[in-house]
Amino acid sequence: MAASPPVHPVDEVPPLAQLGAFGLQHVLAMYAGAVAVPLIVGGAMGLSAADLAYLITADLLMCGIATLIQCVGFWRFGIRLPIMQGCTFAAVAPMVMIGTGSGGLPAIYGSVIVSGVAMILLAPVFGKLLRFFPPLVTGTVILIIGLSLMPVAGNWAAGGAGAEDFGRPANIALAAFVLVVVLVAQRFGPPLLSRIAVLAGIAAGVAVAVPLGFTDFSGVSQADWIGVSTPFHFGLPTFETGAIVSMLIVALVCMTETSGDFIAVGEMTGRKVDPRGLADGLRADGLSTVLGGVFNTFPYTAFAQNVGLVGMTRVRSRWVVAAAGGMLVLLGLLPKLGAVVAAIPAPVLGGAGLVMFGTVAASGLRTLAQVEFRDNHNLTVVAISVAVGLLPVGVPTVYDQFPDWFQTVMHSGISAGCVTAIVLNLLFNHLPGRSAAAAPEASAPVAPAGGAGEDAVEQTGEKQV
Repeated sequence: MAASPPVHPVDEVPPLAQLGAFGLQHVLAMYAGAVAVPLIVGGAMGLSAADLAYLITADLLMCGIATLIQCVGFWRFGIRLPIMQGCTFAAVAPMVMIGTGSGGLPAIYGSVIVSGVAMILLAPVFGKLLRFFPPLVTGTVILIIGLSLMPVAGNWAAGGAGAEDFGRPANIALAAFVLVVVLVAQRFGPPLLSRIAVLAGIAAGVAVAVPLGFTDFSGVSQADWIGVSTPFHFGLPTFETGAIVSMLIVALVCMTETSGDFIAVGEMTGRKVDPRGLADGLRADGLSTVLGGVFNTFPYTAFAQNVGLVGMTRVRSRWVVAAAGGMLVLLGLLPKLGAVVAAIPAPVLGGAGLVMFGTVAASGLRTLAQVEFRDNHNLTVVAISVAVGLLPVGVPTVYDQFPDWFQTVMHSGISAGCVTAIVLNLLFNHLPGRSAAAAPEASAPVAPAGGAGEDAVEQTGEKQV
């Protein structure tokens, strides 16, 4: 009797207890970012507390559904990798401008629906561009993703952007305590504990934070038990040309960013992304964005925060992230559960974020280690791309005097760095005039000694992860 083929780590289903613990880590890692977009947009529009709460629960529900579509997949929708989905920050500025104008929320949702349809139609086109994402580009983009997320972790560690006690030494001390717990659990804990090191750090941080007065759970009792988002709760969508154009630009930015995230996770999990897979993943993003416009929320994209968690824990199962998606659906349907998660203080998340986001940056360096840097221009490609990508991170107002469409693209360090890396790689390594010797080195990974086949490359990647 022939032995059944081995199951790829991406398709393995862990035991139920591990599935829940690993999935909860992903939920905690992305929760603050998930609720930030509806809070910012709703707050800028002056919505009531009830409407803000509705936006948040609708967002959590759709985050879960979008994650399930991406991880589990059906037909040609879903990349079937451990990818968490959340509202994109690239759409915040355009949506605030649309929402505070004459169109309000219906104009936002109309433009979101159109942009989602456009993403579905453009997905095959982006899938064919995969050859323009060699390790030189993907490694640079992964490095930029990790570095650009560092200010997020820093803000959390200091108490959360806008907090009255921002930067208080006690906040930094709490974040440092969580960081130490994560490191100790990962280094000295048994295998299972090391894989849920982030969850252990967050649990320890909350246990310390509550008696010290960093947070309390009194707001949980005021939250409703059941909350269901109904289609077009804020009115039927309207379709304004200006709003649609700005959101279409956001869609292109999201597709560029998401392509980088997909390829990063493919590298980390040992399942390389092919053109068809990339198109399926982007098509799922488009579908989730359309559903977001129908169910009172916003455009969806891969969450880079969770890319770092995959790399750090080495848990590569997509079913773990699917379990996290199920938890988000529950949080969206049970506001009281959401209130419990929301009570976790920002410094606790900051301590965990420093580890996760640093892991993303380190994964980019690992991918760049496959690239040849001698006798070519690859170092220039990396240097300029990182500089352009980190410019809006270090100086957030640098592009404030530029047109709105330019700000939409360049205010995101990830999209700015990704576009720069693609363009410079084309300029130095694909256009006529480059040296014949440098071309293959720039566009393909260095083959491991003893074998140049695809299997050898994949095995090397799995050992590194």
